[in-house]
Amino acid sequence: MSVKTNIYRISLPYLSPDSPKARFIIGRKVISVKYPSMTEIVLLTRDSLRHDYFRMAFGLAADIEVLRTYCETSGSQLIQDARERGESIRVDHLERRRRSEHDYFAPLLNLAPDRSNPTEIPSGSINDDAKHREIRDLDPDLLVAYGCSIIEDPLLSEYEGRFLNLHLGLSPYYRGTGTNFWPLVNGEPEYVGATFMHIDAGVDTGEIVHQLRARVHPDDGPHDIGNRLIADAGQLYPELVRRFDELESLDQPDADGGSYYVSSDYSVEATETLYENFENGVIDDYLRSCEKRVSEVPILKNPAIDEQALLTVPEV
Repeated sequence: MSVKTNIYRISLPYLSPDSPKARFIIGRKVISVKYPSMTEIVLLTRDSLRHDYFRMAFGLAADIEVLRTYCETSGSQLIQDARERGESIRVDHLERRRRSEHDYFAPLLNLAPDRSNPTEIPSGSINDDAKHREIRDLDPDLLVAYGCSIIEDPLLSEYEGRFLNLHLGLSPYYRGTGTNFWPLVNGEPEYVGATFMHIDAGVDTGEIVHQLRARVHPDDGPHDIGNRLIADAGQLYPELVRRFDELESLDQPDADGGSYYVSSDYSVEATETLYENFENGVIDDYLRSCEKRVSEVPILKNPAIDEQALLTVPEV
């Protein structure tokens, strides 16, 4: 009896520290082998400048490979609707936000390579069966979200415990929509922040893994506060992914109470109040009593995350 032996030609790679995968040639087939330290993710987000900053930050992050970014298209419907209704103050508010986002985020987008593998999809289509199959075939270690549509099954249940979300707002104090808009309308800058959490079937109710409070400077406008916070969150979020297995379970705050807002709560009067507050010194008032006010609004910090080492200028 004869024994047939298969002999394969194997091409050994040059292992660059910047290369996320080693590539081997076995026979005529090329296969990729992930380095043990790499975390492979799929990003779910939208297509505005602040969301582009988020995906590019992940694409540039060490020890993370972005397999694909799904960018839901948002367009400029909010501004168009405000114009049609003659809501000049809201048009001005949204245009200021767009200009501020350009100032904070466009330089990175213009200068840095894009390694986030973005693909545009219609708003809401992330829950389609076709997208679910694509994500399943990509086989990421984690799903990572910021600003996408509400996630439904089967995506939600299939990645339970492996699905992080960035919620702009300090949950559970402010949940729903506009959760960094309403604190400023209500004269409460201490409630402006970001919450990193596991996604669940509720609205901003997932288990919190870390929180970040907005840094506020004298003479800030509302968009300075918001976009500085997003810039900080974009530096912090990749570390949560890198240290995902080291994140400690935290005692969760009482979910009762707090404020919950929906889109229909918005009004022109609320925007007028926002800018009146800034004209009347809401930021100066907050900075004079910042230490006391912050102490009355505790937030969760994960011991696995060293903010001081991660943020660009943590003392400012």
